[in-house]
Amino acid sequence: MLSIRRSVGAFVAVAVGVTLVAVATLLLASGRPQVPDRLAYAAVVVQSPEAGAPADSFAPTRPWSAARTAELTSRLAEAPGVTAAVPDRTFYAQALVNGRPPATEAQREDAHQGHGWSSTRLGGLRLTAGEPPRRAGEVVVDRALGLPPGGPVTLLTAAGPQPYIVTGLVDAPGVYVADEAAAVLAPGVRAIGLLVAPGADPEAIAKAARGVLGRDGRALTGDGRAALEPRGDARTRWIGMQVLTATAALASFVTVFVVASTFAFTVAQRRRELGLLRAVGATPRQVHRMVHAEALVVGATAGLTGLLAGAALAPVLGGLLVDVGFEPATFRVRYEPWPVAVSIVAGPMIALLAVWSASRRAARVRPLEALREAAGEQRPIGRLRVATGVLLVAAGLALSLGTATADQARDAATFALYAVMALVAGATVLAPAAVGPVVRLLRSPVRRPGGAIGMLVRAGASTATRRTASIAAPVLLTVAFAVLVSGMVRTTTAAYAASRADNVNAGWVVVPDRAPGLSDQVVAAVGGTALLPTTVFESDSDSSPANQPLTALGVDPAGFAAANRALTVVAGSLDDLSGGDTVVLPASANRQPSEPYALVFADGEVVSLRVVAVVTDDSIPGDLLLPRSMVRSHDPSALTSAVYVQNRVDPPAGARIVDVAGWAAEADRAEDRLVWLFTLLLIGVSAGYGAVAVANTLLMAAAGRVADLRLIRLAGATRRQVIWLVTAESALVVLIGALLGGAVAFVGLLSVRAGLAEQAGVPVDLVVPWSVVGSVVGLCLLLAVLASALPTWRSLRHRPARSPVGIMG
Repeated sequence: MLSIRRSVGAFVAVAVGVTLVAVATLLLASGRPQVPDRLAYAAVVVQSPEAGAPADSFAPTRPWSAARTAELTSRLAEAPGVTAAVPDRTFYAQALVNGRPPATEAQREDAHQGHGWSSTRLGGLRLTAGEPPRRAGEVVVDRALGLPPGGPVTLLTAAGPQPYIVTGLVDAPGVYVADEAAAVLAPGVRAIGLLVAPGADPEAIAKAARGVLGRDGRALTGDGRAALEPRGDARTRWIGMQVLTATAALASFVTVFVVASTFAFTVAQRRRELGLLRAVGATPRQVHRMVHAEALVVGATAGLTGLLAGAALAPVLGGLLVDVGFEPATFRVRYEPWPVAVSIVAGPMIALLAVWSASRRAARVRPLEALREAAGEQRPIGRLRVATGVLLVAAGLALSLGTATADQARDAATFALYAVMALVAGATVLAPAAVGPVVRLLRSPVRRPGGAIGMLVRAGASTATRRTASIAAPVLLTVAFAVLVSGMVRTTTAAYAASRADNVNAGWVVVPDRAPGLSDQVVAAVGGTALLPTTVFESDSDSSPANQPLTALGVDPAGFAAANRALTVVAGSLDDLSGGDTVVLPASANRQPSEPYALVFADGEVVSLRVVAVVTDDSIPGDLLLPRSMVRSHDPSALTSAVYVQNRVDPPAGARIVDVAGWAAEADRAEDRLVWLFTLLLIGVSAGYGAVAVANTLLMAAAGRVADLRLIRLAGATRRQVIWLVTAESALVVLIGALLGGAVAFVGLLSVRAGLAEQAGVPVDLVVPWSVVGSVVGLCLLLAVLASALPTWRSLRHRPARSPVGIMG
């Protein structure tokens, strides 16, 4: 007995959910790494050994030294079918226009990179004007900069601004210098491109290259060359994958949740119809199968609709992801088979999962239900439902405790999300029992619209608790996630900024301006305490590198000790950090002063160091400390991340100065921006879907209450009073859902704050962006009022004629 009118609500809910799943999975399938354009002509690329680090660390591979690079290049060039072996050297270099880096290049990693001229052969790059660089001091630049061949240009390098002569132009970002100059600026090499003869088999050449490499690297062909995409693009792509995965997971959870509420409401409206079926001989199993069959039909048709809508929306949303920074510029939407299959299956599966509880309730409807005229709902919730709700709430509280005691921020965030999911589910299951107490709590506000209307609103909500809970469930979910996610992000950001500022003993901080870091000239000009980071690789012995990547900070020990309040030395002395063979390690490294410690540096050289001090793990914003001069000698392109100064100074080009609080707040600004956009996306998904679900359910409710509302009109109420009645009922339902959702989220936020205070070691304020929360609640309230008031106004446009009983009375 499938009714189109009664199924439209469930159809819309499933279709919207499958649309979200289809868009997310299509974009996920499209997020594969891309072969860099500058290596597209190299059929085989030999890459240096991978770092022994998690995939989400985006650590560079361990570089080959200059001697090893020369040896490999010579041997690879002799392989059959290879016409040339070209080392791809990469270093920091940035052209200045009018004395400053161009603003359009501030976020482009490839615009900050310099290469040797021979690297252009790997990407098929050709001059558009001028000639190649042949000696030191000559450079080829992107013609988009507007610089003429033969004219001067200043390149900002790790050492500082350097004068160059533009010899040529290309249609590509970055700068290109003579190979001899590139070898000085980038002695360590991480990739060698192989150009092959026409007709040569790249796989056979790769096999020969692997024989040359042994365990000292790998040979890549075809799509495997995408492993060499820029680290910035790889990181952006990974962030996009996390965003899309979370969106797909949230869309699935919200869809099942909302569709279950919709089906539950539909079954509640059909109690008399189901009772009539039972009265004419239908068995509980037949009713059960009928409801499942209806859900399957609705799920299949809605799933196909959602798939088509998702396929149409995917390119548009893919472009938006690129614009906001969740995907690199090379991202393109591809229509793969598996997202289509997932979306087709998702509709029926979501509908069947969502209707499970409602079908059990439908099968229990007794034949006498067909004789009931009242819509009253006095039956309390069952013991199984109470037990399930209590177990879910208990699980949520246990996960909240895990949030408060987690050692890592990522673990705490995961625990918090799972905790709120469990608490939301538990609160929804127990919501019918909570409606009565909440209505009594809100008795005074409800009475204000008028005595009779207030009484009807309270009585309707208290009597039809299941209906009220079904309508409030989407609001509960929406508000809970909005409060938790937005509050967690803002609280975490503020806590880390406060902890970062508390650890610095300085008045001002010099930071990069339109550049990835500060040059040595800036450091010398402003004085103060500078941090020079570089990536090194732990080595168990000089002959057997372990490739474990570490972040080393090149510092002046006296200045670092004065500027770092968190520094705690547990063994040795920081004053001994000097020369070319000393290192300071954290306690977790399990080393003692005077022990040897071998590292592979950015130039590929292995250096045996001597441990001079051990500090606590939270003493340094990195993995180890080295003398600044040592970092510079092995990494000519290393850039200073920040300089701490006591007094305000005027920094040169490529730098600006901020106070400590401002520096702490913007230290992770790029990541914080992406996280906040991600937060708004998740809130938008849940809030938009929740608001649509509220409106959807209320539209179904309004259609089923026409007779009741007309009876109220016959009793003497005006059309305005009836509209005010349904508006007040809708507002009450939204308020109940908002209160329950806010309470659930508040439990999660308290645990998040406790965990952050433990990790950061400073008091943490609970920050809730009320503007976001207010917008979410306001959206639900607006759609709820419109979805209830407009159908009521339309159905009551004409005053009904009085019945004979009313006339005689």
